[in-house]
Amino acid sequence: MDLAPESLADPADEGRRIVGLAGASGLDVRLLGGVAIACRCPSALRPPLSRAYKDIDFIANAKERPRVEELFKGAGYRPEEEFNTLHGHQRLFFWDPRAEREADVFLDSVSMCHTLDLRDRLSVDAETLPLADLLLLKLQVVEVNERDLKDAVALLRDHPVSAEGIDIDYIAEILGGDWGWWKTATLALERVSAYTRELPDFDGADAVSERVEEILARAESTPKTRKWKMRARIGTRVRWYDVPDEALT
Repeated sequence: MDLAPESLADPADEGRRIVGLAGASGLDVRLLGGVAIACRCPSALRPPLSRAYKDIDFIANAKERPRVEELFKGAGYRPEEEFNTLHGHQRLFFWDPRAEREADVFLDSVSMCHTLDLRDRLSVDAETLPLADLLLLKLQVVEVNERDLKDAVALLRDHPVSAEGIDIDYIAEILGGDWGWWKTATLALERVSAYTRELPDFDGADAVSERVEEILARAESTPKTRKWKMRARIGTRVRWYDVPDEALT
């Protein structure tokens, strides 16, 4: 692929480039999704967990939208005008013509099967969202695919469940406040644990399963809000999640 110097072929390198340009401009822009996990997890870069990345996902502050748009234009990206006009209060699309790759920029929060408010999370870590948020965004997928499973396994393989690693207290707080989130995430964690047993030549199944059990146990024992308890009475008789137009990559 013959790219101009401004655009980098490797999606992780390109993601870091954009985050670096944002930081130099005083903007809090962070990576999320599969590319962010590739930046944080060595296991995501080698078989059996390695995979291709079609797009690069970012998160920024909605109040900084005009500056975010200028950032991507200055970095060589073309805005998808129609989409950005209709949905720009919560999400922006840009196209990198050199790499033939899309940049998806979420503003303030990510709303897929569930909504995760990230306004206070953008300055916690240097290049990506915190590990706990990266994991939650994979666990909020009801119809989980192999990409999501691989990404979640990489996070749990490479990072401990702790305040310094994947912040279990933060995850428990999110799941303890919303029964729908809790239901989807606990089901996804069980699928993640089972998936590790099916992966050929994977040496981290025991570690991943132990960390899954830690999170499940904390999610179960954490006190639940009144809202959580009221929704739990309805259970699965009513759909507890939204159906997204598309998933994170």
